[in-house]
Formats: sequence, C-alpha cells, structure tokens
Amino acid sequence: MNAEVTEFIEKVKEPWQAELCQGLREVVHGVIPDVQERLQYGKPHFLKNKKYAAVISTSKDAVSFTIFNASGLELPEGMFDGPPERKTIKYRKGQSIHGDLLTSLVSQASSTL
Repeated sequence: MNAEVTEFIEKVKEPWQAELCQGLREVVHGVIPDVQERLQYGKPHFLKNKKYAAVISTSKDAVSFTIFNASGLELPEGMFDGPPERKTIKYRKGQSIHGDLLTSLVSQASSTL
C-alpha cells in the first residue's frame, strides 16, 4: 500500500469519510491483488497494468468512487453517474459501501485492463 494514499485517508477530516475511503480501498485491493496505488491530482488512484481502475475522492459532504473501463457494466439504475467509460457513485454520511456490488463491478471492469 502506498504511504501517500494512507496519509490521504488519515487526513480526511470527517471520520465517516475516512472509514468509507478505507473500505473502498479494501474493496479495490481485494479484487485487484497486484493493484498499484498513487496519489494523483490530490486523490487516491488505483491502477492495474498502468491503466486506471478506480479513484476515490472526497468533498464537503460526500465520498465518491469512480470505476474506470465501465462501458460493459450492467449498473443498478440511478445509483451511478458519468459517461459510459467511467461511472461514479457518491456516498454520504450514514451510508455504507455496497461491498458485494462494488466487488463485482470492479472485478468485471478491471478484468480487461
């Protein structure tokens, strides 16, 4: 695990956001064992074979998780936003990660990277 990404998560001000960030990071690592992670544009980016697989970002009231290479994914309606090639889900305070769903989606999207 990348020290800069760990530091990013540790510095997130809201404890609920830090918890979501850590959970999302664990999802990615669970699906892509050889994932490379780095802090880029001030956000944790996750790469497989030097190609973007996912990114975590935070805002004042949300944690966003973007899955790249998402064109072929079947997504639950209304849950994700963005263009076909990358889809983003936003989590707000009190929400929990859709672990099984995200595990499946990240696995499918990263399988061709």
